[in-house]
Amino acid sequence: MRRAELREHIFKLLFMEEFNSPDEMPEQQKLYFDGLEELKGEDRAYMEQKYAAVSGKRDEIDHILNENSRGWKTRRMNKVDLSALRLAVYEMKYDEEIPLSVAINEAVELAKRFGGSASGSFVNGVLGKIAGQEQTGNE
Repeated sequence: MRRAELREHIFKLLFMEEFNSPDEMPEQQKLYFDGLEELKGEDRAYMEQKYAAVSGKRDEIDHILNENSRGWKTRRMNKVDLSALRLAVYEMKYDEEIPLSVAINEAVELAKRFGGSASGSFVNGVLGKIAGQEQTGNE
């Protein structure tokens, strides 16, 4: 599976997390993976690991988002936008394998594809602000 496809599945798992309790997520995750045809073991392992990593940093990621989204706290954000942002911020801050521009571009594409008409520009704006801080060394 291509990296963009893997990212989309992780995004969908993060989105599902918004509607399921932590106790329900293991079963929901299993059902999700069972529904994917021809899923290779290494792809599933990568998605499970990255999903768990993003979820494990959720509070830190949400803090970063709340600090950088003028007028929009995470509790008010569209769930699609929030899921794309969480994945992108994780990749920007904690995943050294993903270039900053790729994390931003992929999040914008996910937001455009699955979100509302303003989702792409909203996600791009928030991530652009965070990226500017990354490049200057500030948090």
